[in-house]
Amino acid sequence: MEWENHTILGLSGHPRLELLLFELIFIMYVVILLGNGTLILISILDPHLHTPTYFFLGNLSFLDICYTTTSIPSTLVSFLSKRKTISLFDCAVQMFLGLAMGTTECVLLGMMAFDCYVAICNPLRYPIIMMSMAAGSWIIGAINSAVQTVFVVQLPFCRNNIINHFTYEILVVMKLACADVSGNEFIMLMATTLFILTPLLLIIVSYTLIIVSIFKISSSEGRSKAFSTCSAHLTVVIIFYGTILFMYLKPKSKKTLNSDYLEATDKIISIFYGVMTPMLNPLIYSLRNKDVKEAVKHLLNRRFFSK
Repeated sequence: MEWENHTILGLSGHPRLELLLFELIFIMYVVILLGNGTLILISILDPHLHTPTYFFLGNLSFLDICYTTTSIPSTLVSFLSKRKTISLFDCAVQMFLGLAMGTTECVLLGMMAFDCYVAICNPLRYPIIMMSMAAGSWIIGAINSAVQTVFVVQLPFCRNNIINHFTYEILVVMKLACADVSGNEFIMLMATTLFILTPLLLIIVSYTLIIVSIFKISSSEGRSKAFSTCSAHLTVVIIFYGTILFMYLKPKSKKTLNSDYLEATDKIISIFYGVMTPMLNPLIYSLRNKDVKEAVKHLLNRRFFSK
């Protein structure tokens, strides 16, 4: 029996909760578009920000907009619509885009950690290399997602076609398959090791070297400036990987493993993980970065006085 070309998801049994989530997520999505859009705009318009570091920051902001746009609009529509269905093609597209953006962000955060290290320890050597590494992050994300999505879509789906989730994640869709998915799980394990754990290891090594280098700086002003160079990125890394670890490593009681309450909780956490981090990123970088704040002030003053 093949996929019947539709899938059901969401919190169908909790209409009031769906309405509340719609309002909250809609507001947060607007903040994501405005905050990340502003960072992209100032990184393009302000000549002082035409550096590899802010090139990475612009990439991260663009990535957050793309990532949230692949899932949030369809989720908001599902909250208000009684017909919560999707075609297999649309499901595959959302799987591909979501995994591609997620993989790219993991790799990009690793590259940004290395960028922080080079900016402090070897500031004259890295512009072309870092831009190439940013482009490589997007390519890696697209290739990883394409391979995994193709293998999942080819599986036979002969079970209940109800996906009890907000978004079409590959792990959730694989549960519907009536074939052996050990090959898919092996590919996913390899991809996780390469594109999540390896960037995390790069981040740990980079910040270890950064801390060692900072303590070698004699002046307190120099140490303070070095810390401020990477503090915003470190905050984003902690939030990003902290939410991932909380999502997938939190303990589950056997009594509540298959309960409706636990399933609803996991879905809400996944939505806020996918929304909160992209919303906080521009706030963290703008509030903890003097260059960004000055660029925003300069842009606003220029627009105000031009009138």
